[in-house]
Amino acid sequence: MNIVDISPETESIFFCCLEDWSDEMKEAGDHKQQWYVRMKDKGVRVKLAKKENNEIAGMIQYLPIEHSMFEGENLYVVLCIWVHGHKKGIGDQRKQGMGKALLKAAEEDCREIGTSGLVTWGVSLPVFMRASWFKKQGYRVVDKSGGMRLLWKPFQDQAKAPRFMKKKKKPGKGKDQVDITLFKTGWCPAMNLAYERTLRAAEKFGDKIDLKEYDTLDRKLVKEWGISDGIFIDGKELRTGPPPGYEKVYRKIEKRARKIKSSY
Repeated sequence: MNIVDISPETESIFFCCLEDWSDEMKEAGDHKQQWYVRMKDKGVRVKLAKKENNEIAGMIQYLPIEHSMFEGENLYVVLCIWVHGHKKGIGDQRKQGMGKALLKAAEEDCREIGTSGLVTWGVSLPVFMRASWFKKQGYRVVDKSGGMRLLWKPFQDQAKAPRFMKKKKKPGKGKDQVDITLFKTGWCPAMNLAYERTLRAAEKFGDKIDLKEYDTLDRKLVKEWGISDGIFIDGKELRTGPPPGYEKVYRKIEKRARKIKSSY
C-alpha cells in the first residue's frame, strides 16, 4: 500500500468516493466534481491509498478551516476518511491500516505547510467517522453538538482550539406553500444524494412548493445562517446521514402539502 496525492488520472474515482460500481453515486450528480474544481485552488488536499495492484482503496480529503463547517484559524479540517468497505467493486478493504496511514500522511502534510493543527469531526455512535477511533489516534474532543464531536491534534503551542459553527437563523415554515430550503457545498455525495432526491420530490408538488437553494461555498451565506449543508422542510431539518430514500423524502413533503391544502 502506498499513500499518493490525487492526480488527473485518479480524480474520477475520488469524485464517486471509490464507488464507481454504485448507481446511487450516479444519482448524486456531479456536485462533488464541481466542488473540487472550485476548491482546489483554495487549499483542498486529497490523498489516496493505492494497493500494489494500483487499485485505489482509501481516501482522505482535508481543507483550511476557513472553508469548512467549523470555526478556527490556521487549521486544516478532515472532511472525511473513507476506506472502501463494500462487498461490491474491489471488496471490503478495511482493517488493513489504511485509515491510520491516510491520517498520518495528512498530519505530516499539514505540518510541512505550517498549519497549527489538524481538526476532524466524529460521531459518538460506532458508525462512519467514529470519534472513538480518532481518540485512539491522539485526537481530543474540544466541542460537542448532540452526537457530534469536534476533535483536534494541535501541532503548535499557540494553536487555538476550533469550535462548531453555531446556527444563527434557520428557515421558517411556509404559509401558503411548503417551504423547502437547501444548503449545499457539494463535497459529500451522501448529502448530494439527499439534495437531488429532495429536488425530484419537490417537483411533483408544483406551485405548492416554495423552493430556495443556497450555494454555501459562498462564505457570506455560511456566516449569515451558520449553516453549511442542510435540507429543511417547513423549518424542520431533514436527516441526511445516511441519505434518506426518495420515498421517505416524498412522504415528508406530501405530509406538509396536505396540511396546507386542508387550510384553504
